[in-house]
Amino acid sequence: MQKVSQEYLLLFNAITDAEESLCRLRARLMDAQRKAEELYIAGNDAGPFSKDI
Repeated sequence: MQKVSQEYLLLFNAITDAEESLCRLRARLMDAQRKAEELYIAGNDAGPFSKDI
């Protein structure tokens, strides 16, 4: 079996860590979007930028 150099191992681990972080971030953003949509639908969007039509 061919030995993987330290440089590639370091790079692979960094890419893997970054990918995992991005997956967690994506889940957090999707959760925030879902909660914001629920608030809007429930009529709780009475922030300073809301418009009464």
